[in-house]
Amino acid sequence: MRLTVIGCAGSFPGPESPASCYLVEAEGFRLLLDLGNGALGALQRYVGLFEPDAVFLSHLHADHCIDLCAYYVARRYHPAGPAPRLPVYAPGGAADRLARAYDLPLDPGMRREFAFRTLLPGRTEIGPFTAVLERVNHPVETFGIRLEHGGRALAYSGDTGPSENLVTLARGADLLLAEASFLDEPNLPTDLHLTGREAGEHAAAAMVDSLVLTHLVPWNDPVRLRTEAATAFPGKLELAQAGAAYEL
Repeated sequence: MRLTVIGCAGSFPGPESPASCYLVEAEGFRLLLDLGNGALGALQRYVGLFEPDAVFLSHLHADHCIDLCAYYVARRYHPAGPAPRLPVYAPGGAADRLARAYDLPLDPGMRREFAFRTLLPGRTEIGPFTAVLERVNHPVETFGIRLEHGGRALAYSGDTGPSENLVTLARGADLLLAEASFLDEPNLPTDLHLTGREAGEHAAAAMVDSLVLTHLVPWNDPVRLRTEAATAFPGKLELAQAGAAYEL
């Protein structure tokens, strides 16, 4: 597997990165994990506009899904003709929510461009990947995902507060891509996001090989965030950067 960070800014695009989007490739299959604000433009630096084979949306907050509206325009109105329907794995209600975001009639909405498939906890196949899905701890329905291929495993948190399901998903993974939206400060909202320290604690509990912190809110100090994560996770630890790639 190859993981490329397309966007890693948290909650809104930052000056150096779009919002959440990650490209995972194996056997020529290209899966997008989330497609947040600004990600579709940046994605084209790495693959052709119509080369992705499927999209996984962890949840329906705009910073993780809104560029599917832009992708709808590209796939429907390209001069070469409408592109084939693309599988989109997403929480229930995604088709209607995204149609409303682009002010489309709910029927058909974007269903001619995208084949929406409702996420449920459990194990499924997405292209060459075995995918394991679990709900995580966020105010809207949100899924973390574990992707397995060729004896390697990648886990992605989506957005979450502290979550035992995330530890389960990440158990023994080669890489955990974990959100770390908060610095370790008093009076933080509960059941919303992880601090860097909490991301490190989840990685340590899951005994992962390496931890990449993502969903990096632009106003946070990244050096402090990494330092706080390192107090809980002694293994290989990095901050996500747009354009960074990992071979698993």
